[in-house]
Amino acid sequence: MLLLGLFFAILAFGYSLTAYLAVRRPRNDGFPPLPESHPPITVLRPLCGAEPGLEEALDSLCRQCDARVQIVFGVQDPADPALAIVRALCARFPALDIAVVVDSTRHGYNAKVSNLMNMMRAARHDYLVLADSDVQVPPGYLAGVCAPLADPSVGIVTCPYWGRPIRAQGASGLCSELEAVFVNDWFMPSVRVAALIGSRDFAFGATIALRRSALEAIGGFAALADQLADDYRLGQLTRAQGLRTVLSSVVVATTVAEPGWRALLQHETRWLRTIRAVRPAGYLTLGITFSVPVAVLSYALSGGAGAVGALLIATATARVMLHFAASAQGPGRPGAWRRLWLLPASDALGFALWCWGFATHEVQWRHERYRVARDGSARPITVEDVES
Repeated sequence: MLLLGLFFAILAFGYSLTAYLAVRRPRNDGFPPLPESHPPITVLRPLCGAEPGLEEALDSLCRQCDARVQIVFGVQDPADPALAIVRALCARFPALDIAVVVDSTRHGYNAKVSNLMNMMRAARHDYLVLADSDVQVPPGYLAGVCAPLADPSVGIVTCPYWGRPIRAQGASGLCSELEAVFVNDWFMPSVRVAALIGSRDFAFGATIALRRSALEAIGGFAALADQLADDYRLGQLTRAQGLRTVLSSVVVATTVAEPGWRALLQHETRWLRTIRAVRPAGYLTLGITFSVPVAVLSYALSGGAGAVGALLIATATARVMLHFAASAQGPGRPGAWRRLWLLPASDALGFALWCWGFATHEVQWRHERYRVARDGSARPITVEDVES
């Protein structure tokens, strides 16, 4: 038990230190920004509801677009309140090339992908940028994200992101803060570690840029119509064509406004079980990324051995260092000291949900429950499934 505890304690400390170094590592994707005479770009922003921070997120994109950029907004419900925000943006930026697609046609279980398939009818350019509705982008976003597409060996470019918790009507401040810590202190550092060791087996819906030819080569968005992790699958399919995935040096922000504990638990469980479905071996090793809970269990397993206790203290110290390094990645994220007390709760919750992720392949996705298959596709759970 002592040797086992020591082994896991070493792994936990090693991961925490590596994650800290990976987050502190300068970001550079190796591609110069696009020149002003860049190829025309179509930005696709599928929308669903007037979620908190939506107008600010869309405005951040519009402010850096020019005549060579087309923006396509899409909704599936003619009564969607997001349309009022889009109309206000059109009035605020009359010189921009903005198209709005309203189409309720469903092409599969994934509503976002259905929306994108409908929106593609309006897309006119060969460079495509997909971005989730709640993404706020920094200056120089399009020039930085699209630059690698000039290399024909690149399939997709994806952006790291940081969670921006906001206090909005109907949102829980505590749950939003916990979700942001989960994103900023756990998920994105794990991506940085993967990138540090050479992996590019990821893609994030916060932003994906690709050429139209790469999308057509995989069968278009129709190939993603039933995928829960449509972003991951898009990267996987383009890599299967022999094309590379580039992790951009551009970091975007996503709005985090969890309405309560139930939504928080469902969101993080869906996230983890989707990872388990598409990468079962990787999911098993993911446990070590919850370094402090692992170190605590290692200490208990060792019977309180002094060496393991010292590693526990070192791991906790590296974890705090990681928190400050991660907090510095996102502009507008002051108060890292104030959020220190959230770390034990966020880490313990994440580790517990990782353990719970082994229980089933079922997830809650909006208002329905789905079963996630090995390829990442999701099928609604019917009454017949429950009865059987």
